[in-house]
Amino acid sequence: MPLTRQDKIDIFREMVLMRKFEERAQEMYEARHIGGFLHLYIGQEAVASGFTWPIEPRDYIIGAYREHGQALARCAEPRRIMAELYGKRDGMSGGKGGSMHLFSKERRFLGGTAIVGGGLPIALGVGFAIDYREEDAICLCFFGDGAINEGAFHESMNLASLWSLPILFICENNRYGMGTAVERASAVANLFRRAQCYGMEVETVDGMDVLSVVEMAERCVNAVRRDRRPIFVEAVTYRYRGHSIADPGHYRTKEEMDLWRQHDSLIGYRDYLLANGHASDAELDAINEHEPTMSGNVELDVQVGSNVVAVPSSHFSERPQHPRRSVHEPVPVGVLPYVLQQAHNSVSRPELLARGLPREHNPTRHSKPTRRARPGPRSPTVRRERLSRSQPLR
Repeated sequence: MPLTRQDKIDIFREMVLMRKFEERAQEMYEARHIGGFLHLYIGQEAVASGFTWPIEPRDYIIGAYREHGQALARCAEPRRIMAELYGKRDGMSGGKGGSMHLFSKERRFLGGTAIVGGGLPIALGVGFAIDYREEDAICLCFFGDGAINEGAFHESMNLASLWSLPILFICENNRYGMGTAVERASAVANLFRRAQCYGMEVETVDGMDVLSVVEMAERCVNAVRRDRRPIFVEAVTYRYRGHSIADPGHYRTKEEMDLWRQHDSLIGYRDYLLANGHASDAELDAINEHEPTMSGNVELDVQVGSNVVAVPSSHFSERPQHPRRSVHEPVPVGVLPYVLQQAHNSVSRPELLARGLPREHNPTRHSKPTRRARPGPRSPTVRRERLSRSQPLR
C-alpha cells in the first residue's frame, strides 16, 4: 500500500520518538536513575519503524536485547517502557524485566531476550503455533549479527524451512557483535548467505533508508503471509553508541563513525521529506523539538508508580491512526522529561535505600558490608585422623 503524506510524517515522528527516548534513557542511566543493562538503539531506528509499519495487529513480534525501538513502534507506550527501565510496577513487565525483557501480551510483543540468539527458538515455537492453530498471522523475529554464529540460529533456520513456518527473520547487522567486527567473526561477510543454504528466500536492504525498509517489509510480509514460508532479511545498519551503555566503543575509529553519521537515517529521511514537499521545516522542527500540536484543555492522567500525575494535553502530539495500526495509541512525544522527573519524585526513601539510587540520597552507599571470616584449610593431621576413624568399604 503506497504511503500517504501523513504516513510519511508519522514514520518520521516515530523515528524521532525512538531517538529522543534512547537519548533520555542514556541520561537517566548516567544519573543512576536506571540500573541493570542498557543497550541503546540509536542509529537503527529505520529498521524497527520500517519493518513494523505494514504488519497487522494479529501478528507477533520477538526482539533481542536491543528492543526498545521495536517496543516503541509496536506498543506506542513510552511511559510504560520507561517505567519498566525504572523498575516501576507500572512497567510493561511489572518492573521485573528491565531493558531487555519488555513484553506485551495485548500487542503480541513477546519480548526481548538477554541471551544472544535466544529469540530464534521462541520464534520457531510461535510460528509452529500459528501453523498448528491455522491463524492468519505471521511472526517477525529481530536479532543481531552476533546471533548468526549461534547454534540456535542454524537449528531454527533449518526447522523453519523444513516445517514451512510463517516467520520473517530480520537480522539487524550493525557491523559489530559487541566489540568484534563482522568481518572478524564471520567467514562470510554477507550474512544473508548464511541462511541461503536452508532453502529459504533471502534478501538484503539498506537499514539506514527507512523508505527502502518499508518497501522491503511490505513485500516480505505479504509473501510470508501468502506462501506460509519463512524469509530471511539482512538489514545493514549501524549503531552510534557502544554495545551497551558501559561500552566506550574504542574499537571504532573516528573516521568510521563520521562516515556512518553522514548516512544517519533521521537526517536522510528529513531531507527527503523536505525535498519532495511532504513536510515543511516548521512541521519537522515542531516534531523534533516537541512543540505542542494538540489544542484544548483536556488533561491526560499519566500513572507513574503509585502516583497519578495530571499532564496537560499540550505536551502531546496527536498521531493519526494508520489503518493497519489500529492497536496504537497517540504517541506522547513531548512528555518524556516531565514523566521521568515525576517517576523519580514518586520513589519513596525506603525504595531509594533499597535500590541504592541515587548516590546523594543514600548515606549508607559507601559503607563496607560485614563479611564472615572464611575458615582456613584443614590441618593434614586432622584429615588423617578422620580417615583412620572411617569404616572400611564393604
